[in-house]
Amino acid sequence: MPPTDPLSPPITVDTDKSRLDVAMIHRFLTTSYWAQGIPLDVVERSIAGSLCFGLYEGERQVAFARVVSDGATFAYLADVFVLEECRGRGHSKAMMAAVLAHPSLQGLRRWLLATRDAHDLYAQFGFEPLHAPQVFMQRHDPDVYVAANVEVQT
Repeated sequence: MPPTDPLSPPITVDTDKSRLDVAMIHRFLTTSYWAQGIPLDVVERSIAGSLCFGLYEGERQVAFARVVSDGATFAYLADVFVLEECRGRGHSKAMMAAVLAHPSLQGLRRWLLATRDAHDLYAQFGFEPLHAPQVFMQRHDPDVYVAANVEVQT
């Protein structure tokens, strides 16, 4: 639920990359279960190549999401998070509503995402388990950031 306190800062969601707090995004992602150890330069490249959404309480960014899409048929939703101290205020729902309403993301045939713990949130927005997981394949390197960090440090 969004804050109802009249003294709470206004909530806004936008796609202005110049407003993104890249350092905060990197700090969160590098400790997340899905991007642990991700180098800053990889975060910066992922932002550059994606449609990014920031959710702000006043001027402070407290949530993030990015979409990788061809803008015509397909989108992949990635790196969705709300800072822990700001959870329980409806920010994830506001973020998802903004993402799905974005004009560049209308009429897409398929959206994909991966989550370990937010199935209930995404189900509220029409996401469901794959109907035919046997037709999907992946190439996954879970240690890619570990290897990248070792190279950077040597």
